[in-house]
Amino acid sequence: MQQEFAPGLVIQGFKAPLKLQDFKLIAFDMDSTLINIECIDEIADATGRKAEVAAITEAAMRGEITDFKDSLRRRLALLKGAPESALQEVFEQRLRLNPGAKNLVDTCKAHGMKVLLVSGGFTFFADRVCEMLNIDFSRSNLLDIADGHLTGQVVMQDWGDICDGAEKRKMLLHICAQMGISPKQTIAMGDGANDLLMMGEAGLSVAYHAKPKVREQAMVAINEGGLDRLLEVVKA
Repeated sequence: MQQEFAPGLVIQGFKAPLKLQDFKLIAFDMDSTLINIECIDEIADATGRKAEVAAITEAAMRGEITDFKDSLRRRLALLKGAPESALQEVFEQRLRLNPGAKNLVDTCKAHGMKVLLVSGGFTFFADRVCEMLNIDFSRSNLLDIADGHLTGQVVMQDWGDICDGAEKRKMLLHICAQMGISPKQTIAMGDGANDLLMMGEAGLSVAYHAKPKVREQAMVAINEGGLDRLLEVVKA
Protein backbone atom coordinates (compact mmCIF):
# COMPACT_ATOMS: atom_id res chain seq x y z
CA MET A 1 0.00 0.00 0.00
CA GLN A 2 1.38 3.38 -1.01
CA GLN A 3 2.19 5.91 1.68
CA GLU A 4 3.51 9.45 1.53
CA PHE A 5 6.94 9.30 3.13
CA ALA A 6 7.47 13.05 2.67
CA PRO A 7 5.77 15.68 0.48
CA GLY A 8 6.05 14.51 -3.14
CA LEU A 9 7.75 11.24 -2.11
CA VAL A 10 5.69 8.04 -2.04
CA ILE A 11 6.84 4.57 -0.95
CA GLN A 12 5.32 1.08 -0.86
CA GLY A 13 6.36 -2.46 0.04
CA PHE A 14 9.22 -1.70 2.44
CA LYS A 15 10.10 0.14 5.62
CA ALA A 16 12.19 3.27 5.15
CA PRO A 17 14.88 4.35 5.48
CA LEU A 18 17.12 1.76 3.81
CA LYS A 19 20.94 1.88 3.86
CA LEU A 20 22.83 2.91 0.72
CA GLN A 21 25.69 0.61 1.69
CA ASP A 22 23.39 -2.40 1.18
CA PHE A 23 23.29 -1.67 -2.58
CA LYS A 24 26.13 -2.21 -5.06
CA LEU A 25 24.70 -0.93 -8.37
CA ILE A 26 22.29 1.79 -9.45
CA ALA A 27 20.77 1.71 -12.94
CA PHE A 28 19.20 4.71 -14.65
CA ASP A 29 17.06 5.28 -17.68
CA MET A 30 18.34 8.37 -19.51
CA ASP A 31 15.66 10.39 -21.31
CA SER A 32 13.34 12.21 -18.86
CA THR A 33 15.08 10.44 -15.94
CA LEU A 34 18.75 11.46 -15.84
CA ILE A 35 18.17 14.24 -18.38
CA ASN A 36 15.38 16.74 -18.97
CA ILE A 37 14.37 15.82 -22.53
CA GLU A 38 13.34 12.98 -24.83
CA CYS A 39 16.21 13.32 -27.31
CA ILE A 40 14.31 11.72 -30.17
CA ASP A 41 11.55 14.34 -29.90
CA GLU A 42 14.07 17.16 -30.03
CA ILE A 43 15.94 15.71 -33.05
CA ALA A 44 12.56 15.48 -34.81
CA ASP A 45 12.34 19.26 -34.55
CA ALA A 46 15.00 19.35 -37.29
CA THR A 47 12.64 17.55 -39.70
CA GLY A 48 9.53 19.44 -38.62
CA ARG A 49 8.02 16.22 -37.19
CA LYS A 50 8.35 16.90 -33.45
CA ALA A 51 4.63 16.75 -32.62
CA GLU A 52 4.21 13.50 -34.53
CA VAL A 53 7.24 11.85 -32.91
CA ALA A 54 6.42 13.17 -29.41
CA ALA A 55 2.90 11.69 -29.60
CA ILE A 56 4.36 8.21 -30.26
CA THR A 57 6.98 8.68 -27.51
CA GLU A 58 4.30 9.64 -25.00
CA ALA A 59 2.09 6.66 -25.90
CA ALA A 60 5.06 4.28 -25.63
CA MET A 61 6.15 5.68 -22.26
CA ARG A 62 2.62 5.44 -20.88
CA GLY A 63 2.49 1.79 -21.95
CA GLU A 64 -0.27 2.38 -24.51
CA ILE A 65 2.05 1.12 -27.26
CA THR A 66 3.37 -2.17 -25.93
CA ASP A 67 5.93 -2.90 -28.65
CA PHE A 68 8.72 -0.43 -27.91
CA LYS A 69 10.85 -1.61 -30.83
CA ASP A 70 8.02 -0.97 -33.27
CA SER A 71 7.35 2.46 -31.75
CA LEU A 72 11.04 3.37 -32.03
CA ARG A 73 11.25 2.23 -35.65
CA ARG A 74 8.19 4.35 -36.48
CA ARG A 75 9.78 7.39 -34.84
CA LEU A 76 13.18 6.76 -36.44
CA ALA A 77 11.55 6.73 -39.87
CA LEU A 78 10.31 10.26 -39.17
CA LEU A 79 13.89 11.38 -38.43
CA LYS A 80 15.12 10.30 -41.86
CA GLY A 81 17.03 13.12 -43.53
CA ALA A 82 17.72 15.08 -40.34
CA PRO A 83 21.24 16.54 -40.46
CA GLU A 84 23.84 14.95 -38.20
CA SER A 85 24.50 18.46 -36.86
CA ALA A 86 21.06 18.36 -35.21
CA LEU A 87 22.45 15.93 -32.63
CA GLN A 88 25.12 18.35 -31.45
CA GLU A 89 22.60 21.21 -31.41
CA VAL A 90 20.21 19.20 -29.21
CA PHE A 91 23.08 18.28 -26.87
CA GLU A 92 24.39 21.83 -26.55
CA GLN A 93 21.15 23.80 -26.55
CA ARG A 94 18.49 21.57 -25.00
CA LEU A 95 19.95 18.70 -22.99
CA ARG A 96 20.42 19.32 -19.28
CA LEU A 97 20.95 16.94 -16.38
CA ASN A 98 17.85 16.71 -14.23
CA PRO A 99 18.08 18.29 -10.76
CA GLY A 100 19.92 16.13 -8.26
CA ALA A 101 21.45 13.81 -10.89
CA LYS A 102 25.06 14.69 -10.12
CA ASN A 103 24.57 14.64 -6.35
CA LEU A 104 22.88 11.23 -6.44
CA VAL A 105 25.45 9.64 -8.77
CA ASP A 106 28.38 11.16 -6.86
CA THR A 107 26.97 9.97 -3.52
CA CYS A 108 26.43 6.43 -4.83
CA LYS A 109 29.95 6.30 -6.25
CA ALA A 110 31.42 7.69 -3.02
CA HIS A 111 29.87 4.68 -1.26
CA GLY A 112 31.47 2.21 -3.65
CA MET A 113 28.51 1.65 -5.96
CA LYS A 114 28.74 1.21 -9.72
CA VAL A 115 26.44 3.12 -12.06
CA LEU A 116 24.67 1.81 -15.17
CA LEU A 117 22.85 3.84 -17.83
CA VAL A 118 20.40 1.89 -20.01
CA SER A 119 18.55 3.84 -22.65
CA GLY A 120 16.07 3.35 -25.45
CA GLY A 121 17.65 6.58 -26.69
CA PHE A 122 20.89 7.15 -28.53
CA THR A 123 24.58 6.51 -27.96
CA PHE A 124 25.48 10.03 -29.15
CA PHE A 125 23.80 11.42 -26.02
CA ALA A 126 24.39 8.45 -23.68
CA ASP A 127 28.18 8.62 -24.17
CA ARG A 128 28.20 12.32 -23.32
CA VAL A 129 25.97 11.87 -20.25
CA CYS A 130 28.21 9.02 -19.06
CA GLU A 131 31.19 11.34 -19.37
CA MET A 132 29.42 14.16 -17.51
CA LEU A 133 28.51 11.88 -14.61
CA ASN A 134 31.43 9.39 -14.67
CA ILE A 135 29.05 6.46 -15.30
CA ASP A 136 30.60 2.97 -15.38
CA PHE A 137 28.43 1.02 -17.85
CA SER A 138 25.92 1.89 -20.56
CA ARG A 139 23.76 0.48 -23.31
CA SER A 140 21.87 2.48 -25.93
CA ASN A 141 20.95 2.62 -29.62
CA LEU A 142 23.42 3.67 -32.30
CA LEU A 143 21.94 5.95 -34.95
CA ASP A 144 22.78 5.12 -38.55
CA ILE A 145 24.23 8.12 -40.39
CA ALA A 146 25.16 8.38 -44.07
CA ASP A 147 26.46 11.43 -45.93
CA GLY A 148 25.92 13.63 -42.86
CA HIS A 149 22.23 12.74 -42.46
CA LEU A 150 20.22 10.28 -40.38
CA THR A 151 18.97 7.29 -42.39
CA GLY A 152 16.00 6.66 -40.11
CA GLN A 153 17.52 3.43 -38.80
CA VAL A 154 19.80 2.18 -36.03
CA VAL A 155 22.99 0.14 -36.42
CA MET A 156 23.09 -3.51 -35.38
CA GLN A 157 25.45 -3.94 -32.40
CA ASP A 158 26.90 -7.14 -30.93
CA TRP A 159 23.99 -7.42 -28.46
CA GLY A 160 21.18 -6.49 -30.90
CA ASP A 161 19.74 -3.46 -32.63
CA ILE A 162 17.28 -1.81 -30.21
CA CYS A 163 17.59 -1.41 -26.45
CA ASP A 164 14.01 -1.97 -25.26
CA GLY A 165 12.60 -2.99 -21.89
CA ALA A 166 13.77 -6.59 -22.25
CA GLU A 167 17.29 -5.45 -23.18
CA LYS A 168 17.42 -3.06 -20.20
CA ARG A 169 16.52 -5.96 -17.91
CA LYS A 170 19.07 -8.23 -19.61
CA MET A 171 21.82 -5.62 -19.25
CA LEU A 172 21.05 -5.08 -15.56
CA LEU A 173 21.30 -8.85 -14.95
CA HIS A 174 24.46 -9.07 -17.06
CA ILE A 175 26.22 -6.39 -14.99
CA CYS A 176 25.04 -8.06 -11.77
CA ALA A 177 26.60 -11.34 -12.94
CA GLN A 178 29.78 -9.52 -13.97
CA MET A 179 30.00 -7.89 -10.53
CA GLY A 180 29.06 -11.08 -8.68
CA ILE A 181 26.07 -9.47 -6.96
CA SER A 182 22.38 -10.26 -6.62
CA PRO A 183 19.81 -8.14 -8.50
CA LYS A 184 18.37 -7.44 -5.06
CA GLN A 185 21.52 -5.38 -4.38
CA THR A 186 20.55 -2.97 -7.16
CA ILE A 187 18.44 0.17 -7.47
CA ALA A 188 16.71 0.86 -10.81
CA MET A 189 15.24 4.26 -11.72
CA GLY A 190 13.04 5.17 -14.65
CA ASP A 191 9.97 7.04 -15.81
CA GLY A 192 8.39 5.02 -18.62
CA ALA A 193 6.78 1.65 -19.26
CA ASN A 194 9.92 0.27 -20.92
CA ASP A 195 11.72 0.62 -17.57
CA LEU A 196 9.35 -1.71 -15.71
CA LEU A 197 11.08 -5.03 -16.55
CA MET A 198 14.40 -3.69 -15.25
CA MET A 199 12.73 -2.15 -12.21
CA GLY A 200 11.03 -5.46 -11.47
CA GLU A 201 14.40 -7.21 -11.07
CA ALA A 202 15.92 -4.60 -8.76
CA GLY A 203 15.97 -4.67 -4.98
CA LEU A 204 14.56 -1.14 -5.06
CA SER A 205 12.56 0.31 -7.94
CA VAL A 206 12.24 4.08 -8.25
CA ALA A 207 9.89 6.09 -10.45
CA TYR A 208 11.05 9.62 -11.23
CA HIS A 209 8.35 12.09 -12.30
CA ALA A 210 6.97 9.02 -14.03
CA LYS A 211 3.95 7.90 -16.02
CA PRO A 212 1.02 6.66 -13.88
CA LYS A 213 1.64 2.97 -14.69
CA VAL A 214 5.23 3.27 -13.48
CA ARG A 215 4.37 5.23 -10.32
CA GLU A 216 1.83 2.56 -9.36
CA GLN A 217 4.35 -0.28 -9.56
CA ALA A 218 7.49 1.38 -8.17
CA MET A 219 8.58 0.97 -4.55
CA VAL A 220 9.56 4.65 -4.49
CA ALA A 221 7.93 7.42 -6.51
CA ILE A 222 9.65 10.80 -6.62
CA ASN A 223 6.81 13.05 -7.77
CA GLU A 224 8.32 16.39 -6.74
CA GLY A 225 11.91 17.60 -6.55
CA GLY A 226 15.17 16.15 -7.88
CA LEU A 227 16.64 12.68 -8.33
CA ASP A 228 18.62 13.01 -5.10
CA ARG A 229 15.40 12.89 -3.09
CA LEU A 230 16.07 9.15 -3.19
CA LEU A 231 18.66 9.87 -0.47
CA GLU A 232 15.80 10.71 1.90
CA VAL A 233 14.64 7.09 1.58
CA VAL A 234 18.02 5.38 1.16
CA LYS A 235 20.38 6.91 3.68
CA ALA A 236 24.06 7.26 2.93
